[in-house]
Amino acid sequence: MFQEFSKTFRIALPIIISNVSQVGLGLIDSAMIGVVDYKQLAAASLALNVISLPMVLGMGMGMALSPLTAIANGQNNKIKISKLLFNGVIVATIVALIISILLVTNSHLLFHLGQDTDVARLAQPFFNTLSLSLIPMLIFTAVKQFCDGLEFTKTAMILSLLALPVNALLNWVFIYGHLGFPRMELVGAGYGTLITRILMATSLIIIVWKHRIFATYIQLRTIAWKIDFAVWKEIAGIGIPTSLQYGMEVAAFAVSAVMIGWLGATDLAAHQIALQVATATFMAASGLSLGGSIRVANAFGRNENILVRKIGISTLISGLVYGCLCAAIFIIFRNVLPELFTNDSSVIKTASTLLIFAALFQVSDATQAIGVGLLRGIKDVKIPTALVTIAYWAIGIPAGYFLAFKLKMGASGIWLGFVIGLTASSVFLNLRFLKKTK
Repeated sequence: MFQEFSKTFRIALPIIISNVSQVGLGLIDSAMIGVVDYKQLAAASLALNVISLPMVLGMGMGMALSPLTAIANGQNNKIKISKLLFNGVIVATIVALIISILLVTNSHLLFHLGQDTDVARLAQPFFNTLSLSLIPMLIFTAVKQFCDGLEFTKTAMILSLLALPVNALLNWVFIYGHLGFPRMELVGAGYGTLITRILMATSLIIIVWKHRIFATYIQLRTIAWKIDFAVWKEIAGIGIPTSLQYGMEVAAFAVSAVMIGWLGATDLAAHQIALQVATATFMAASGLSLGGSIRVANAFGRNENILVRKIGISTLISGLVYGCLCAAIFIIFRNVLPELFTNDSSVIKTASTLLIFAALFQVSDATQAIGVGLLRGIKDVKIPTALVTIAYWAIGIPAGYFLAFKLKMGASGIWLGFVIGLTASSVFLNLRFLKKTK
């Protein structure tokens, strides 16, 4: 089991670093916005939570490329791999354009979610800029997933790391008004994110086009780079359920954020801080999930069923250990972490309480992410989507609402609902993987 975990971790580590770096962009935005004003931080929370659902729905289509590419790689089918690259990017671009247009043309809905009027007013221009930034982001995701499926995971990691200082510099310029630019505050963070994502997508496309590692697949473009609706159907067959799986979780968090907004700007700002920290740890679990998914898919393509189970169990155990470690860190530093984002004492106090609940769901959050990835690796996506829906929407959200508003627990009740929903999802998904590979 340790040998299998070591092999998986070598693939997963660059993905983990890349994922954490992506979250780092959000953390940088929140930290630099929080210095300006807590209402601007609440506005950022509103925009990010509303945009998170369509964002992950779009990302799910791109994420279908990694298991499909890994399976084709296990079968040594180079033409299929080249077809997946071309058609995957086309699909991702179309989906990105549709999502961005819909978001920008409907941004007025921010004023109809029962939020503080000032918060919604501040959020709208930031929301519009982030919506446009989804186009380069989803294209980057598709190309990254293609590279990950071939187990070339370091390139995207390097680009993601380089993006951090670039984004911080752009934020410094646009948020606070330096180097001759006007002080834009929250919307300035949106411009920084947009430019950073354009640079990342452009750089990764150039690398794939020029680097010798991918030369074989680029050379096959004359016969493979054609619109192939059979490949589109295959991408959609995994991508749509994957989008819905991630969408169910993100929508649950987004709806919960709206409910927390009913409690006031202070609770919403505290929620954003706790969620950003929890998201950072989840990205590492997501990297383990993707590493396990790639290795499982590769073994699945070679019909090595015993190896599929070994890889899965070793990855799941690593998720358990990782979740326990994160929980301990959250509890120990619950009073320190919020101070990285704001100096408002009431926000810090509420956020430190929410971090206790975030600690409680670290194990279940990590293991449910791994369960999703392992099942995707064996092309089992439809039933898991239903299981995730039940866990979040029939169990987690109702429990959170009841605890928050009926038992008067406030934001803490909603976060306890997260714990219940994520635990149910983890149990459902991992029991299914163990049953499917028995």
